Amino acid sequence: MTDMPTTLPASTLLTLTNIESAYGPVKAIRGVSLEVRKGQIVTLLGSNGAGKTTLLKTISGIMEPVRGSIEFAQEDITARESSDIVRKGISHVPEGREVFPLLTVYENLMMGAYTRSDRDAVARDLAQAYRYFPILKEREQQAAGLLSGGQQQMLAIARALLADPQMILMDEPSLGLSPKLTKEIFDIIRMINRDSGRSILLVEQNARIALQTADFGYIMENGRIVMQDTCERLMEKDDIQEFYLGIKQEGVRAERRWKKKKTWR
Repeated sequence: MTDMPTTLPASTLLTLTNIESAYGPVKAIRGVSLEVRKGQIVTLLGSNGAGKTTLLKTISGIMEPVRGSIEFAQEDITARESSDIVRKGISHVPEGREVFPLLTVYENLMMGAYTRSDRDAVARDLAQAYRYFPILKEREQQAAGLLSGGQQQMLAIARALLADPQMILMDEPSLGLSPKLTKEIFDIIRMINRDSGRSILLVEQNARIALQTADFGYIMENGRIVMQDTCERLMEKDDIQEFYLGIKQEGVRAERRWKKKKTWR
């Protein structure tokens, strides 16, 4: 196991060290180490089955790692209960939104604030969520199951905000959405980060918009981190352009590159 500094920089909010997670005998995460700093948007990219969703579930306590450690705000939260992790300041927007379909929009939002007792602050955060997503205010007495996919995604993000987290884990926020709605959702994600300084760990299938949104990126394959850099530099790398952004070089050199495997393997 790689040794980590005993005292982390003050700006480091989340640190994973050699995390391994498994579904029974099958390892899904294999020695992943990463960090997210305060106020930073970090993206995780990779193909289906790379382990991105499993990693978010491990951070939020839905899955227990078999090895490694997770530190949040300079406190060890490895294998803590999910409810405890929410109270520590991490909210999870899961893949597929997972709203409570029979509850109203308002009741879903109040479920996000379930761990809080500061009613005035909850009312303030609710008003802010409605400013980000005005359609939720219009539909607040409607059953969440009757919302469109885009509206349910807005509700899932707003519900996470009602917990007043320091960090939000977002899993595929554009899944099943039109390009127009995807742009709208990501504009609001940037706004949330800018307005509140909340850190965001983002898993996203749309590599282009993820790299344009985030500050730093990690590439996952087969449960491992295979590349990491600032998003600006990642977008300039030939492999990222070719395998994630669909940009192919032209000419003989491009033909040779196409026949080669990715350079990080």
